Amino acid sequence: MRRSEVVAEESIICLQSALNHLREIWELIGIPEDQRLQRTEVVKKHIKEKGETTILQLEKDLRTQVEFMRKQKKDRKQELKVLQEQDQELCEILCMPHYVTDSASVPSLEELNQFRQHVATLRETKASRHQEFVNIKKQIILCMEELDHTPDTSFERDVVCEDEDAFCLSLENIATLQKLLRQLEMRKSQNEAACEGLRARIRELWDRLQIPEEEREAVATVMTGSKAKVRKALQLEVDRLEELKMQNMKKVIEAIRVELAQYWDQCFYSQEQRQAFAPYYSEDYTEDLLQLHDAEVVRLRNYYEGHKELFEGVQKWEENWRLFLEFERKASDPSRFTNRGGNLLKEEKQRAKLQKTLPKLEEELKAQIDMWEQEHTQAFVVNGQKFMEYVAEQWELHRLEKERAKQERQIKNRKQTETEMLYGSAPRTPSKRRGLAPNTPGKVRKLNTTAISNATANSSIRPVFGGTIYRSPVSRLPPSGSKPVATSTCSGKKTPRAGRHGANKENLELNGSILSARTFKGFQI
Repeated sequence: MRRSEVVAEESIICLQSALNHLREIWELIGIPEDQRLQRTEVVKKHIKEKGETTILQLEKDLRTQVEFMRKQKKDRKQELKVLQEQDQELCEILCMPHYVTDSASVPSLEELNQFRQHVATLRETKASRHQEFVNIKKQIILCMEELDHTPDTSFERDVVCEDEDAFCLSLENIATLQKLLRQLEMRKSQNEAACEGLRARIRELWDRLQIPEEEREAVATVMTGSKAKVRKALQLEVDRLEELKMQNMKKVIEAIRVELAQYWDQCFYSQEQRQAFAPYYSEDYTEDLLQLHDAEVVRLRNYYEGHKELFEGVQKWEENWRLFLEFERKASDPSRFTNRGGNLLKEEKQRAKLQKTLPKLEEELKAQIDMWEQEHTQAFVVNGQKFMEYVAEQWELHRLEKERAKQERQIKNRKQTETEMLYGSAPRTPSKRRGLAPNTPGKVRKLNTTAISNATANSSIRPVFGGTIYRSPVSRLPPSGSKPVATSTCSGKKTPRAGRHGANKENLELNGSILSARTFKGFQI
């Protein structure tokens, strides 16, 4: 065989070996079959190119490709190792399973991309959980400081005392962390409620014992906050006041009774309901009596708060009702016409407005009370009776009062008419009295015979000025305007002088004539 043939055969063998080596590399680095075919076609095209390509150049090109692929393999293996290390670190912190990969094989580009996304997700999860851990840790530390609580479990010490980066950010640990925070917050809320309750008790005892302001200011520093030392100081103050209360039992009970009376008024308690609490009237000032009063105050306070909206509505109706009655009273007062400042018109407008407002308010309250009674299955009572019955009773009492006033006016007018019929009309302007003619003994001015005869004949006329009318058994008035007959029973006293005729306050005007009560012995007033 010629030398050229031998070289050509060796070149074919070398080319075949190079192609086989390329296929092995492609398979090792995970190049799919279709891509391997494409790459083989590229090599084939390079071999079939026009031009003079020596075997050495072809070998150089193939070796270059082989080196490039070896570098790709190394880079992918290196990246795979780094991703595996990161995955292991993140999974240990997050307490999650590792990402499954084949360390012996060269990963494809797609596999590397999936691995990268997985590691990125783990980083985001770690950052989110770490931020949540840091926030919860701050709140836990604040609660522990507020409660003066020292970490007493290994988990609490890991949270508060250890490095934040060393804490395992597992879902279980995060859940336990949240549970610990809820427990501390609950204890804090309970402590705050206890401190607020102690403060309320202190204020109540201050008011009952009438503690001076300067003594109250001495404990003002503990009247805010809820730390353990604050709660302890509040408890000491309560104990001191309780001891003082025992020493001033009567004074305290009397103060509670004042508060009870206020709640009775606010709850519209009837007299029977008030008397039902017998301890209120006891004078045996003991601790048991105090406890009974305290319990009654608490019961009434809760009762008032539970019905506050209704009681406020009733109170509003009461205020409007009192105002309405006041306007009604003024409307029946004759002196209101002496108004000079426009108040009369204003009052009339307000009275008219109240006449419309009261029924509307009553309807609203009735709807609320009906709803409340259905919900509580009991009657809503005001002053010992149902509210609408109470309202109807007030309106009825108002109607009866107006009727009574009307009857009194009618009786007064009838009495005035009878008086005028008996004695004549009274002067309308007392400040401008008419001059009285001088009286002369044995003479009187003529009287209206009709009025006199009616007056003497009617024995059933009622008294006018609170006295009694009697007929004289001695003499009667003459039937006409003639002079009366003088008798001895009339003498003995001097007749008033003409100059003093206007000073006699017993003079009465009968139908335009002036008559002295002393002139006639037949009538005595």
